[in-house]
Amino acid sequence: MRNAAPVWDLVEARKAPLIALSDAVWAVPELNFTEFRSVALHADALRAEGFRVTPAVGGLPTAVMGEAGEGGPVIAFLGEYDALPGLSQEAGLTRHQPVPGDGNGHACGHNLLGSASLLAATAVKDWLAATGTPGRVRYYGCPAEEGGAGKGFMVRAGVFDDVDAAISWHPYAFATVFPPAALANIRLDFTFTGRAAHAAAAPHLGRSALDAAELMNIGVNYLREHMLPSSRIHYAYQDAGGAAPNVVQSRTVIRYTVRAAELDDMLALAQRVRRVAEGAALMTETTVTCQVVSGMANLLGNPPLEAAMQANLERLGPPPFDEADRAFARDMQATFNPEDIAAALRQVGLPADTDRPLCDAILPYPSPAGPILLGSTDVGDVSWVVPTVQALGATCAIGTTLHSWQMTAQGKSSVAHKGMVHVAKVMAATATDILSDPALLDRAKRDHADRLRRQPYVSPMPPDTHPPIQACP
Repeated sequence: MRNAAPVWDLVEARKAPLIALSDAVWAVPELNFTEFRSVALHADALRAEGFRVTPAVGGLPTAVMGEAGEGGPVIAFLGEYDALPGLSQEAGLTRHQPVPGDGNGHACGHNLLGSASLLAATAVKDWLAATGTPGRVRYYGCPAEEGGAGKGFMVRAGVFDDVDAAISWHPYAFATVFPPAALANIRLDFTFTGRAAHAAAAPHLGRSALDAAELMNIGVNYLREHMLPSSRIHYAYQDAGGAAPNVVQSRTVIRYTVRAAELDDMLALAQRVRRVAEGAALMTETTVTCQVVSGMANLLGNPPLEAAMQANLERLGPPPFDEADRAFARDMQATFNPEDIAAALRQVGLPADTDRPLCDAILPYPSPAGPILLGSTDVGDVSWVVPTVQALGATCAIGTTLHSWQMTAQGKSSVAHKGMVHVAKVMAATATDILSDPALLDRAKRDHADRLRRQPYVSPMPPDTHPPIQACP
Protein backbone atom coordinates (compact mmCIF):
# COMPACT_ATOMS: atom_id res chain seq x y z
CA MET A 1 0.00 0.00 0.00
CA ARG A 2 3.05 2.21 -0.32
CA ASN A 3 1.69 3.28 -3.71
CA ALA A 4 -1.41 4.99 -2.33
CA ALA A 5 -0.18 8.59 -2.04
CA PRO A 6 1.26 8.88 -5.58
CA VAL A 7 -1.86 7.46 -7.23
CA TRP A 8 -4.05 9.76 -5.10
CA ASP A 9 -2.06 12.67 -6.54
CA LEU A 10 -2.73 11.34 -10.04
CA VAL A 11 -6.47 11.24 -9.30
CA GLU A 12 -6.33 14.87 -8.16
CA ALA A 13 -4.46 15.85 -11.32
CA ARG A 14 -7.06 14.22 -13.57
CA LYS A 15 -10.29 15.03 -11.73
CA ALA A 16 -11.53 18.16 -13.55
CA PRO A 17 -12.53 16.56 -16.90
CA LEU A 18 -14.09 13.56 -15.15
CA ILE A 19 -16.17 15.78 -12.85
CA ALA A 20 -17.32 17.55 -16.01
CA LEU A 21 -18.18 14.13 -17.48
CA SER A 22 -20.39 13.30 -14.49
CA ASP A 23 -22.28 16.57 -14.94
CA ALA A 24 -22.68 15.97 -18.68
CA VAL A 25 -24.08 12.48 -18.09
CA TRP A 26 -26.42 13.87 -15.41
CA ALA A 27 -27.82 16.22 -18.05
CA VAL A 28 -28.68 13.44 -20.55
CA PRO A 29 -30.50 10.85 -18.39
CA GLU A 30 -31.14 7.74 -20.46
CA LEU A 31 -32.81 4.46 -19.57
CA ASN A 32 -31.81 0.81 -19.98
CA PHE A 33 -30.01 0.05 -23.26
CA THR A 34 -30.71 3.55 -24.66
CA GLU A 35 -27.67 5.28 -23.14
CA PHE A 36 -26.32 6.37 -26.55
CA ARG A 37 -25.34 9.91 -25.58
CA SER A 38 -23.85 8.79 -22.27
CA VAL A 39 -21.73 6.03 -23.79
CA ALA A 40 -20.52 8.46 -26.47
CA LEU A 41 -19.41 10.86 -23.73
CA HIS A 42 -17.53 8.05 -21.98
CA ALA A 43 -15.94 6.84 -25.22
CA ASP A 44 -14.78 10.38 -26.02
CA ALA A 45 -13.31 10.71 -22.52
CA LEU A 46 -11.45 7.40 -22.91
CA ARG A 47 -9.97 8.49 -26.24
CA ALA A 48 -8.98 11.87 -24.79
CA GLU A 49 -7.11 10.09 -21.98
CA GLY A 50 -5.25 7.80 -24.39
CA PHE A 51 -7.10 4.51 -23.87
CA ARG A 52 -7.50 1.95 -26.64
CA VAL A 53 -11.27 1.96 -27.13
CA THR A 54 -13.53 -0.95 -28.09
CA PRO A 55 -17.13 0.14 -28.78
CA ALA A 56 -20.22 -2.06 -28.40
CA VAL A 57 -18.31 -4.52 -26.22
CA GLY A 58 -20.19 -7.78 -25.66
CA GLY A 59 -22.50 -6.94 -28.55
CA LEU A 60 -24.25 -4.16 -26.58
CA PRO A 61 -24.38 -0.86 -28.52
CA THR A 62 -24.32 1.20 -25.32
CA ALA A 63 -21.35 -0.60 -23.75
CA VAL A 64 -17.71 0.46 -24.20
CA MET A 65 -14.29 -0.73 -23.06
CA GLY A 66 -11.05 1.22 -22.84
CA GLU A 67 -7.68 -0.42 -22.15
CA ALA A 68 -4.17 0.87 -21.37
CA GLY A 69 -0.88 -0.74 -20.37
CA GLU A 70 0.94 -3.88 -21.46
CA GLY A 71 1.38 -7.39 -20.03
CA GLY A 72 0.85 -8.30 -16.39
CA PRO A 73 -2.48 -8.67 -14.58
CA VAL A 74 -5.66 -7.13 -16.01
CA ILE A 75 -7.57 -4.87 -13.60
CA ALA A 76 -11.10 -3.85 -14.61
CA PHE A 77 -12.99 -0.81 -13.37
CA LEU A 78 -16.77 -1.12 -13.81
CA GLY A 79 -18.81 1.95 -14.65
CA GLU A 80 -22.48 2.72 -15.16
CA TYR A 81 -24.43 5.68 -16.55
CA ASP A 82 -28.10 4.68 -16.83
CA ALA A 83 -30.92 6.71 -15.30
CA LEU A 84 -34.39 6.01 -13.91
CA PRO A 85 -37.84 6.98 -15.23
CA GLY A 86 -39.99 9.61 -13.55
CA LEU A 87 -37.27 11.06 -11.32
CA SER A 88 -36.06 14.19 -13.08
CA GLN A 89 -35.19 17.14 -10.87
CA GLU A 90 -33.49 20.51 -11.15
CA ALA A 91 -29.96 20.24 -9.77
CA GLY A 92 -29.11 21.73 -6.41
CA LEU A 93 -32.65 22.58 -5.31
CA THR A 94 -33.94 21.43 -1.93
CA ARG A 95 -37.54 21.39 -3.14
CA HIS A 96 -39.15 19.08 -5.65
CA GLN A 97 -38.95 20.70 -9.08
CA PRO A 98 -38.78 18.30 -12.04
CA VAL A 99 -36.92 19.35 -15.17
CA PRO A 100 -39.52 20.64 -17.69
CA GLY A 101 -40.29 18.11 -20.39
CA ASP A 102 -37.89 15.43 -19.16
CA GLY A 103 -39.10 12.55 -17.03
CA ASN A 104 -35.82 10.71 -16.37
CA GLY A 105 -33.29 11.37 -13.63
CA HIS A 106 -30.04 10.05 -12.16
CA ALA A 107 -31.70 9.11 -8.89
CA CYS A 108 -29.17 6.37 -8.11
CA GLY A 109 -26.05 8.42 -8.84
CA HIS A 110 -24.89 6.50 -11.88
CA ASN A 111 -23.69 9.69 -13.55
CA LEU A 112 -21.08 9.72 -10.76
CA LEU A 113 -20.51 5.96 -10.76
CA GLY A 114 -19.10 5.68 -14.26
CA SER A 115 -17.17 8.94 -14.03
CA ALA A 116 -15.38 8.01 -10.80
CA SER A 117 -14.49 4.56 -12.14
CA LEU A 118 -13.09 6.13 -15.29
CA LEU A 119 -11.16 8.63 -13.15
CA ALA A 120 -9.63 5.78 -11.13
CA ALA A 121 -8.76 3.89 -14.32
CA THR A 122 -7.10 7.00 -15.76
CA ALA A 123 -4.97 7.47 -12.64
CA VAL A 124 -3.91 3.81 -12.71
CA LYS A 125 -3.03 4.16 -16.41
CA ASP A 126 -0.77 7.08 -15.54
CA TRP A 127 0.70 5.16 -12.60
CA LEU A 128 1.53 2.17 -14.81
CA ALA A 129 3.32 4.45 -17.28
CA ALA A 130 5.19 6.36 -14.56
CA THR A 131 6.38 3.29 -12.65
CA GLY A 132 6.95 0.93 -15.57
CA THR A 133 4.86 -1.70 -13.81
CA PRO A 134 3.58 -4.46 -16.12
CA GLY A 135 -0.18 -4.63 -16.15
CA ARG A 136 -3.27 -3.52 -18.00
CA VAL A 137 -6.11 -1.37 -16.75
CA ARG A 138 -9.54 -1.45 -18.34
CA TYR A 139 -12.61 0.69 -17.96
CA TYR A 140 -15.87 -1.05 -18.81
CA GLY A 141 -18.82 1.23 -19.43
CA CYS A 142 -21.78 -1.01 -18.62
CA PRO A 143 -25.38 -0.21 -19.59
CA ALA A 144 -28.71 -1.08 -18.02
CA GLU A 145 -27.87 -1.85 -14.41
CA GLU A 146 -31.31 -0.64 -13.32
CA GLY A 147 -33.05 -3.95 -13.85
CA GLY A 148 -31.66 -4.62 -17.32
CA ALA A 149 -28.75 -6.84 -16.19
CA GLY A 150 -26.32 -5.34 -18.68
CA LYS A 151 -23.28 -6.87 -16.97
CA GLY A 152 -24.99 -10.25 -16.90
CA PHE A 153 -25.21 -10.18 -20.70
CA MET A 154 -21.57 -9.03 -20.84
CA VAL A 155 -20.53 -11.92 -18.58
CA ARG A 156 -22.42 -14.32 -20.82
CA ALA A 157 -20.55 -12.88 -23.84
CA GLY A 158 -17.21 -13.57 -22.12
CA VAL A 159 -15.93 -9.99 -21.98
CA PHE A 160 -14.48 -10.49 -18.47
CA ASP A 161 -12.91 -13.90 -19.09
CA ASP A 162 -9.30 -12.61 -19.09
CA VAL A 163 -9.73 -10.12 -16.23
CA ASP A 164 -7.78 -10.83 -13.02
CA ALA A 165 -9.68 -8.52 -10.65
CA ALA A 166 -12.61 -6.11 -10.92
CA ILE A 167 -13.25 -2.95 -8.91
CA SER A 168 -16.40 -0.86 -8.68
CA TRP A 169 -18.40 1.33 -6.28
CA HIS A 170 -21.83 2.82 -5.69
CA PRO A 171 -22.96 6.26 -4.50
CA TYR A 172 -24.30 6.28 -0.95
CA ALA A 173 -24.30 8.48 2.16
CA PHE A 174 -21.37 6.72 3.85
CA ALA A 175 -17.86 5.64 2.87
CA THR A 176 -17.02 2.00 3.45
CA VAL A 177 -16.52 -1.29 1.63
CA PHE A 178 -19.66 -2.44 -0.19
CA PRO A 179 -20.65 -5.62 1.67
CA PRO A 180 -21.40 -8.67 -0.48
CA ALA A 181 -25.05 -8.67 0.53
CA ALA A 182 -26.91 -7.70 -2.65
CA LEU A 183 -29.76 -10.03 -3.56
CA ALA A 184 -29.90 -12.33 -6.56
CA ASN A 185 -32.97 -11.55 -8.63
CA ILE A 186 -34.91 -12.51 -11.73
CA ARG A 187 -37.61 -10.63 -13.64
CA LEU A 188 -40.35 -12.77 -15.14
CA ASP A 189 -43.16 -11.71 -17.46
CA PHE A 190 -46.26 -13.90 -17.11
CA THR A 191 -48.70 -13.63 -20.01
CA PHE A 192 -52.15 -15.06 -19.34
CA THR A 193 -54.36 -15.70 -22.36
CA GLY A 194 -58.08 -16.38 -22.04
CA ARG A 195 -61.21 -15.72 -24.10
CA ALA A 196 -62.96 -12.38 -24.56
CA ALA A 197 -66.72 -12.14 -24.07
CA HIS A 198 -69.45 -9.65 -23.23
CA ALA A 199 -69.27 -9.38 -19.45
CA ALA A 200 -73.05 -9.00 -19.07
CA ALA A 201 -74.62 -10.82 -22.01
CA ALA A 202 -72.35 -13.86 -22.14
CA PRO A 203 -69.98 -13.97 -19.15
CA HIS A 204 -70.12 -17.77 -19.12
CA LEU A 205 -68.33 -17.80 -22.47
CA GLY A 206 -65.39 -15.71 -21.23
CA ARG A 207 -62.18 -16.88 -19.61
CA SER A 208 -60.59 -13.94 -17.82
CA ALA A 209 -56.85 -13.46 -18.06
CA LEU A 210 -57.18 -10.66 -15.51
CA ASP A 211 -58.81 -13.05 -13.05
CA ALA A 212 -55.89 -15.41 -13.56
CA ALA A 213 -53.38 -12.66 -12.77
CA GLU A 214 -55.34 -11.67 -9.67
CA LEU A 215 -55.44 -15.27 -8.47
CA MET A 216 -51.70 -15.53 -9.09
CA ASN A 217 -51.15 -12.50 -6.85
CA ILE A 218 -53.22 -14.10 -4.11
CA GLY A 219 -51.30 -17.35 -4.41
CA VAL A 220 -47.96 -15.58 -4.26
CA ASN A 221 -49.08 -13.66 -1.17
CA TYR A 222 -49.75 -16.98 0.56
CA LEU A 223 -46.32 -18.16 -0.61
CA ARG A 224 -44.65 -15.32 1.34
CA GLU A 225 -45.19 -17.24 4.60
CA HIS A 226 -43.09 -20.08 3.24
CA MET A 227 -39.97 -18.32 1.97
CA LEU A 228 -36.80 -17.11 3.65
CA PRO A 229 -37.09 -13.79 5.54
CA SER A 230 -34.42 -12.22 3.33
CA SER A 231 -36.26 -13.10 0.11
CA ARG A 232 -38.45 -10.61 -1.71
CA ILE A 233 -41.21 -10.80 -4.34
CA HIS A 234 -42.64 -7.75 -6.16
CA TYR A 235 -44.99 -7.36 -9.09
CA ALA A 236 -46.37 -4.78 -11.53
CA TYR A 237 -48.96 -5.03 -14.29
CA GLN A 238 -47.53 -4.47 -17.76
CA ASP A 239 -50.91 -4.94 -19.48
CA ALA A 240 -54.08 -5.32 -17.42
CA GLY A 241 -56.12 -6.29 -20.46
CA GLY A 242 -57.90 -3.06 -21.27
CA ALA A 243 -59.96 -0.30 -19.69
CA ALA A 244 -63.47 -1.58 -20.44
CA PRO A 245 -65.09 -3.35 -17.47
CA ASN A 246 -67.87 -4.79 -19.64
CA VAL A 247 -65.36 -6.95 -21.54
CA VAL A 248 -63.86 -10.14 -20.17
CA GLN A 249 -60.16 -9.44 -20.56
CA SER A 250 -58.54 -12.02 -22.81
CA ARG A 251 -54.88 -11.10 -22.24
CA THR A 252 -52.97 -9.86 -19.21
CA VAL A 253 -49.24 -9.44 -18.68
CA ILE A 254 -47.80 -9.16 -15.19
CA ARG A 255 -44.13 -8.81 -14.31
CA TYR A 256 -42.66 -10.37 -11.18
CA THR A 257 -39.28 -9.73 -9.59
CA VAL A 258 -38.09 -12.54 -7.32
CA ARG A 259 -35.09 -11.95 -5.02
CA ALA A 260 -33.11 -14.01 -2.53
CA ALA A 261 -29.79 -13.72 -0.76
CA GLU A 262 -28.33 -16.73 -2.57
CA LEU A 263 -28.54 -17.57 -6.28
CA ASP A 264 -29.78 -21.13 -5.77
CA ASP A 265 -32.48 -19.99 -3.31
CA MET A 266 -33.65 -17.36 -5.80
CA LEU A 267 -33.90 -19.86 -8.65
CA ALA A 268 -35.86 -22.27 -6.44
CA LEU A 269 -38.25 -19.53 -5.29
CA ALA A 270 -38.78 -18.38 -8.89
CA GLN A 271 -39.78 -21.92 -9.80
CA ARG A 272 -42.40 -21.90 -7.03
CA VAL A 273 -43.78 -18.60 -8.40
CA ARG A 274 -44.04 -20.23 -11.82
CA ARG A 275 -46.08 -23.06 -10.31
CA VAL A 276 -48.45 -20.57 -8.70
CA ALA A 277 -48.98 -19.00 -12.12
CA GLU A 278 -49.72 -22.42 -13.61
CA GLY A 279 -52.25 -23.05 -10.85
CA ALA A 280 -53.96 -19.71 -11.51
CA ALA A 281 -54.22 -20.58 -15.20
CA LEU A 282 -55.69 -23.98 -14.34
CA MET A 283 -58.34 -22.43 -12.07
CA THR A 284 -59.43 -19.94 -14.73
CA GLU A 285 -59.13 -22.21 -17.78
CA THR A 286 -56.62 -19.82 -19.31
CA THR A 287 -53.09 -20.47 -20.52
CA VAL A 288 -49.90 -18.89 -19.24
CA THR A 289 -46.43 -18.41 -20.65
CA CYS A 290 -43.38 -17.17 -18.76
CA GLN A 291 -40.51 -15.18 -20.24
CA VAL A 292 -37.33 -14.28 -18.34
CA VAL A 293 -36.68 -10.56 -18.87
CA SER A 294 -33.44 -10.29 -16.92
CA GLY A 295 -31.61 -11.78 -13.96
CA MET A 296 -28.77 -11.00 -11.61
CA ALA A 297 -26.67 -13.14 -9.31
CA ASN A 298 -25.97 -12.22 -5.72
CA LEU A 299 -22.61 -10.66 -4.89
CA LEU A 300 -19.74 -13.03 -4.16
CA GLY A 301 -17.43 -11.62 -1.49
CA ASN A 302 -13.65 -11.48 -1.63
CA PRO A 303 -12.17 -10.82 1.84
CA PRO A 304 -8.55 -10.23 0.65
CA LEU A 305 -9.64 -7.45 -1.70
CA GLU A 306 -12.14 -6.07 0.80
CA ALA A 307 -9.39 -5.80 3.46
CA ALA A 308 -7.13 -3.99 0.98
CA MET A 309 -9.88 -1.54 0.07
CA GLN A 310 -10.79 -0.89 3.71
CA ALA A 311 -7.13 -0.17 4.51
CA ASN A 312 -7.06 2.43 1.75
CA LEU A 313 -10.26 4.01 3.02
CA GLU A 314 -8.79 4.30 6.50
CA ARG A 315 -5.51 5.71 5.18
CA LEU A 316 -7.33 8.33 3.15
CA GLY A 317 -9.92 9.29 5.76
CA PRO A 318 -13.38 10.75 5.05
CA PRO A 319 -14.17 13.05 2.12
CA PRO A 320 -13.07 16.70 2.59
CA PHE A 321 -16.54 18.19 3.08
CA ASP A 322 -16.67 21.80 4.30
CA GLU A 323 -19.25 23.91 6.12
CA ALA A 324 -20.98 24.92 2.90
CA ASP A 325 -21.40 21.24 2.05
CA ARG A 326 -22.80 20.49 5.49
CA ALA A 327 -25.24 23.42 5.26
CA PHE A 328 -26.49 22.16 1.89
CA ALA A 329 -26.87 18.66 3.32
CA ARG A 330 -28.88 19.95 6.29
CA ASP A 331 -31.20 21.82 3.93
CA MET A 332 -31.64 18.60 1.97
CA GLN A 333 -32.29 16.63 5.15
CA ALA A 334 -35.16 19.00 5.92
CA THR A 335 -37.00 17.42 2.96
CA PHE A 336 -36.66 13.91 4.42
CA ASN A 337 -38.88 12.09 6.83
CA PRO A 338 -36.92 12.10 10.13
CA GLU A 339 -37.44 8.35 10.24
CA ASP A 340 -35.39 8.03 7.02
CA ILE A 341 -32.41 9.73 8.66
CA ALA A 342 -32.72 7.63 11.83
CA ALA A 343 -33.02 4.43 9.80
CA ALA A 344 -29.94 5.31 7.73
CA LEU A 345 -27.88 5.88 10.88
CA ARG A 346 -29.10 2.72 12.58
CA GLN A 347 -28.37 0.67 9.47
CA VAL A 348 -24.66 1.44 9.80
CA GLY A 349 -24.53 1.13 13.59
CA LEU A 350 -24.67 4.84 14.50
CA PRO A 351 -27.00 6.39 17.12
CA ALA A 352 -30.26 7.44 15.51
CA ASP A 353 -30.21 10.85 17.23
CA THR A 354 -26.79 11.86 15.90
CA ASP A 355 -26.69 15.29 14.25
CA ARG A 356 -24.59 14.27 11.27
CA PRO A 357 -25.57 15.70 7.86
CA LEU A 358 -22.66 14.12 5.95
CA CYS A 359 -20.22 11.25 6.31
CA ASP A 360 -17.42 12.45 8.60
CA ALA A 361 -15.70 9.12 9.30
CA ILE A 362 -14.88 5.87 7.54
CA LEU A 363 -17.23 3.15 8.69
CA PRO A 364 -15.62 -0.03 10.04
CA TYR A 365 -15.75 -3.13 7.90
CA PRO A 366 -17.38 -5.54 8.41
CA SER A 367 -20.07 -3.36 9.92
CA PRO A 368 -20.94 -4.21 13.55
CA ALA A 369 -24.56 -3.51 12.60
CA GLY A 370 -24.56 -6.35 10.09
CA PRO A 371 -24.73 -6.32 6.30
CA ILE A 372 -26.20 -3.37 4.42
CA LEU A 373 -28.74 -4.77 1.97
CA LEU A 374 -28.98 -2.55 -1.10
CA GLY A 375 -31.33 -4.43 -3.39
CA SER A 376 -29.72 -6.12 -6.38
CA THR A 377 -26.92 -5.34 -8.79
CA ASP A 378 -25.56 -6.95 -11.95
CA VAL A 379 -22.06 -6.54 -10.49
CA GLY A 380 -23.04 -9.79 -8.80
CA ASP A 381 -22.63 -11.71 -12.05
CA VAL A 382 -19.15 -10.24 -12.56
CA SER A 383 -18.20 -11.27 -9.02
CA TRP A 384 -18.85 -14.93 -9.89
CA VAL A 385 -16.39 -14.93 -12.80
CA VAL A 386 -13.74 -12.46 -11.49
CA PRO A 387 -12.54 -11.62 -7.94
CA THR A 388 -14.47 -8.39 -7.33
CA VAL A 389 -14.49 -5.65 -4.72
CA GLN A 390 -16.68 -2.57 -4.40
CA ALA A 391 -16.75 0.58 -2.32
CA LEU A 392 -19.60 2.71 -1.11
CA GLY A 393 -18.83 6.38 -1.73
CA ALA A 394 -20.24 9.27 0.33
CA THR A 395 -21.92 11.51 -2.25
CA CYS A 396 -25.16 12.66 -0.58
CA ALA A 397 -26.78 13.77 2.66
CA ILE A 398 -27.35 11.10 5.29
CA GLY A 399 -30.91 9.82 4.98
CA THR A 400 -31.11 10.27 1.22
CA THR A 401 -33.18 7.51 -0.30
CA LEU A 402 -31.84 6.06 -3.51
CA HIS A 403 -34.32 6.31 -6.40
CA SER A 404 -35.67 9.63 -5.10
CA TRP A 405 -35.78 13.18 -6.47
CA GLN A 406 -33.47 14.22 -3.64
CA MET A 407 -30.74 11.91 -4.94
CA THR A 408 -31.13 13.41 -8.41
CA ALA A 409 -30.97 16.92 -6.96
CA GLN A 410 -27.61 16.22 -5.31
CA GLY A 411 -26.02 14.66 -8.42
CA LYS A 412 -24.12 17.78 -9.52
CA SER A 413 -23.38 19.21 -6.08
CA SER A 414 -20.04 19.87 -4.43
CA VAL A 415 -20.87 16.99 -2.08
CA ALA A 416 -21.28 14.61 -5.02
CA HIS A 417 -18.10 15.80 -6.74
CA LYS A 418 -15.97 15.50 -3.62
CA GLY A 419 -17.40 12.08 -2.85
CA MET A 420 -16.72 10.73 -6.35
CA VAL A 421 -13.12 11.96 -6.32
CA HIS A 422 -12.65 10.48 -2.85
CA VAL A 423 -13.87 7.04 -3.89
CA ALA A 424 -11.82 7.20 -7.12
CA LYS A 425 -8.72 7.55 -4.95
CA VAL A 426 -9.73 4.50 -2.92
CA MET A 427 -10.36 2.40 -6.03
CA ALA A 428 -7.15 3.51 -7.73
CA ALA A 429 -5.05 2.76 -4.64
CA THR A 430 -6.65 -0.68 -4.33
CA ALA A 431 -5.78 -1.38 -7.96
CA THR A 432 -2.14 -0.37 -7.50
CA ASP A 433 -1.98 -2.61 -4.42
CA ILE A 434 -3.12 -5.55 -6.56
CA LEU A 435 -0.69 -4.71 -9.35
CA SER A 436 2.31 -4.29 -7.06
CA ASP A 437 1.59 -7.18 -4.66
CA PRO A 438 1.32 -10.58 -6.42
CA ALA A 439 0.56 -12.24 -3.08
CA LEU A 440 -2.58 -10.14 -2.67
CA LEU A 441 -3.85 -11.12 -6.11
CA ASP A 442 -3.00 -14.76 -5.42
CA ARG A 443 -5.00 -14.71 -2.15
CA ALA A 444 -7.93 -13.08 -3.93
CA LYS A 445 -7.92 -15.69 -6.68
CA ARG A 446 -7.64 -18.60 -4.27
CA ASP A 447 -10.54 -17.28 -2.20
CA HIS A 448 -12.61 -16.86 -5.35
CA ALA A 449 -11.81 -20.38 -6.58
CA ASP A 450 -12.71 -21.89 -3.19
CA ARG A 451 -16.14 -20.24 -3.31
CA LEU A 452 -16.80 -21.49 -6.83
CA ARG A 453 -15.85 -25.02 -5.82
CA ARG A 454 -18.59 -24.90 -3.19
CA GLN A 455 -21.17 -23.46 -5.60
CA PRO A 456 -20.48 -22.99 -9.32
CA TYR A 457 -21.93 -20.02 -11.17
CA VAL A 458 -25.19 -20.46 -13.03
CA SER A 459 -26.47 -17.52 -15.03
CA PRO A 460 -29.98 -16.65 -13.88
CA MET A 461 -30.81 -15.85 -17.52
CA PRO A 462 -31.45 -18.76 -19.89
CA PRO A 463 -29.86 -18.69 -23.37
CA ASP A 464 -33.09 -17.48 -24.99
CA THR A 465 -33.12 -14.28 -22.90
CA HIS A 466 -31.68 -11.41 -24.91
CA PRO A 467 -31.25 -7.70 -24.14
CA PRO A 468 -33.86 -5.39 -25.71
CA ILE A 469 -31.26 -3.71 -27.93
CA GLN A 470 -32.45 -0.58 -29.68
CA ALA A 471 -31.02 1.28 -32.64
CA CYS A 472 -29.23 4.56 -32.03
CA PRO A 473 -31.72 7.39 -32.63
